[in-house]
Amino acid sequence: QVQLVESGGGLVQAGGSLRLSCAASGRDFSINTIGWYRQSPGKQRELVAGITTGGISGGRTTYGASVKGRFTISRDNGENTYLQMNSLKPEDTAVYYCNAEGVVRDGWPPEGFTSWGQGTQVTVSS
Repeated sequence: QVQLVESGGGLVQAGGSLRLSCAASGRDFSINTIGWYRQSPGKQRELVAGITTGGISGGRTTYGASVKGRFTISRDNGENTYLQMNSLKPEDTAVYYCNAEGVVRDGWPPEGFTSWGQGTQVTVSS
């Protein structure tokens, strides 16, 4: 299986910035899409940002309407994905989760997977 570990959450004042990281690990896998989601108490989990990897459409991004222009998702050459969050607002307070979908090839036949990280708390004070 593929494990995801988020980091970088914390407490920040409104208008500040945070950078979240998501590290993926496992055996012989490839990731097709990575997404950042968030969930606050009493609300459904929502997509914050997503990015495709590899192929012709690699690097294509999408953002939730409430974060467009403030948040940026990116990946490095390894298995790390980042969410740069600027101009943070109190309503951005939530637990942020990393999600990955792809293929695991350490067995036969290759299997698709969906993995979630454990989440990292982001709190924005007014």
